[in-house]
Amino acid sequence: MKKLGFGLMRLPLTDPEDPKSIDEKQLWEMADRFLAEGFTYFDTAYPYHQGSSELAVKKMLAERYPREAYVLADKLPLYCTNSLEDYERVFAEQLEKTGAGYFDYYLLHAMDQERYEKHGALGAFAFVQRLKQEGKIRNAGFSFHDTAEVLDRILSEHPEMDFVQLQINYLDWDSQEVQSRKCYETAVKHGKKVIVMEPVKGGYLASLPEKAAALLQEAAPEQSLAAWAVRFAASLPNVMMVLSGMSDLQQMADNTSYMKEFKPLSEKEQKLLREAARITDESIAIPLYRLPVLRGRLPGAHCHPGPLCPL
Repeated sequence: MKKLGFGLMRLPLTDPEDPKSIDEKQLWEMADRFLAEGFTYFDTAYPYHQGSSELAVKKMLAERYPREAYVLADKLPLYCTNSLEDYERVFAEQLEKTGAGYFDYYLLHAMDQERYEKHGALGAFAFVQRLKQEGKIRNAGFSFHDTAEVLDRILSEHPEMDFVQLQINYLDWDSQEVQSRKCYETAVKHGKKVIVMEPVKGGYLASLPEKAAALLQEAAPEQSLAAWAVRFAASLPNVMMVLSGMSDLQQMADNTSYMKEFKPLSEKEQKLLREAARITDESIAIPLYRLPVLRGRLPGAHCHPGPLCPL
């Protein structure tokens, strides 16, 4: 697979105030272009767009393309499930909403130490392995927001996991709070492939402080600031996929332009990014990596309302 994945959590809207008002016409055009350029990986989740992201998958992909034409990832919402019965109910709902038949990649969503203790005891890891044995999913993994020490424990106790999804970007790479580098190296140590989320840090790295932006634009005037961020993540050897939450055709065109024939960052480019990160970090009063992880509450990632999901 090409390394760029279409994250379906910040989709185009017809009403900016209504996360369910997905602009289907523009989204269909984006999906068609994505597939036509040779990209296949789509990533959704139960709470995205208040449950409408999974429904969009059905209309956009399942009803318009053969199943083998696309690769689909979905996630079990650990933050609003409390039993094996909840897991079963939510998974059945996800299959129905997406119309996909099966998921190529299925994740335990937003894992941290607290959720590991709770859902490990509830049998979440055994549940996804059973789904895999039944052919309902192809690969089992989890997305992760915690320290490298916690990640090491999880992967040591559950070597059956096929992959891990991590927050990795060049601004967080060496931070002691997010621990992007340490978590990546832990995954590598355990022989796990890595999927990257938030490579542009929620869009922040697409609009840098003036001095940092000028440094990168002078080096590559034809390249967007977002391209530097996505290419950084994609250049890591054990990264199999970089997710980008594309919100319009312009973002789609930009991302596919440089990821269609992907070239890893050169040593010189990596040095420039380190300098851009230093300038950016020094220019803000509270470094972004010090802000608390929102644990699933990201822009567009509105939780599906209901008694099991009261966020």
